[in-house]
Amino acid sequence: MSAVNRQWRLARRPVGPVSPDDFTWSEAPLPLLTDGQVLVQTLYLSVDPTQRGWMAADTYLPAIGIGDVIRSVGVGQVLESRHPRFAPGQLVQGGLGWQDFLSSDGGGELPLSRLTGAVDAAQIPLFMSVLGLTGITAYFGLLEVGRPREGETVVVSGAAGATGSVVGQIARIKGCRVIGIAGGPDKCAWLTKEAGFDAAIDYKAEKVDRRLAELCPQGIDVFFDNVGGDILDAALANLAMRGRVVLCGAIAKYNDKTPPVGPRNYLSLLVKRGRMEGFLVLDYMKRAGEAVAALSEWVREGRVKHEEDIQVGLENAPATLLRLFEGKNRGKQLLKVSDPPLPVAS
Repeated sequence: MSAVNRQWRLARRPVGPVSPDDFTWSEAPLPLLTDGQVLVQTLYLSVDPTQRGWMAADTYLPAIGIGDVIRSVGVGQVLESRHPRFAPGQLVQGGLGWQDFLSSDGGGELPLSRLTGAVDAAQIPLFMSVLGLTGITAYFGLLEVGRPREGETVVVSGAAGATGSVVGQIARIKGCRVIGIAGGPDKCAWLTKEAGFDAAIDYKAEKVDRRLAELCPQGIDVFFDNVGGDILDAALANLAMRGRVVLCGAIAKYNDKTPPVGPRNYLSLLVKRGRMEGFLVLDYMKRAGEAVAALSEWVREGRVKHEEDIQVGLENAPATLLRLFEGKNRGKQLLKVSDPPLPVAS
């Protein structure tokens, strides 16, 4: 076992696009355990747009402190334990951060929990994507907030991403007509040929507002938004009567240097008697088992396709985060840090 804990820490709060200069690399001694603690080695890290928000300011969690390890959800393996709930070899998930090792009492802002169901290392990415937080987000965001009905038209922005791709496929399972908005012909082709979307709009090459009007002549019943900005405005302009807008993210605006201006077309909500509602997956975690059970069945049946974009090496964490804002990823963005050093315990 390495005696050094490599870490990425926050050097400064980002202004505008995330920069490599916002991070600093450090090496610390291996954490020592006390009673009630567990030592975890990081295997995979989830890389998500929300990390940009955590770096910049207080959100639904406090801002990452200057000099602190970058916050990130991950999956790791227990190496040593002086905690009654954990044993060596077990896989756990929680707030591991951008580092090789974590010593913890299992609590905190993103507490540790057993990763149940994964029996070998090869299954870990699945439990961090479609059967993890992104899949749970898609499930409850669409079904509980968007509340689609059979025959309705559902439009998803960021549709080739981890959450958006699952949202669209659940909508298809529920009998909806689904249109995805994504960047580039490859992503759009994947949506229609692999994920089963009825149509896809390439926002880099097409006029989104015009294409939405053509593809949704009766309006948009549910718009699941991961992007914000001009695409949200285009969707609002094409909202159906009593249409619903689900606010999941706004990656197009996260790097803005000034607070974003409100949507220009918000009065469509008044005219169309529509509803726009934000949500956090944390609100639904007590019901996570319901989502995972349904998603597991759909994956087994081949009704939900999924992709994981896996980069390798802790040293590449900042560059992997940048991939999200550059639109380079398709599916869930993950960073593999290490292989399990111990046999995986059941």
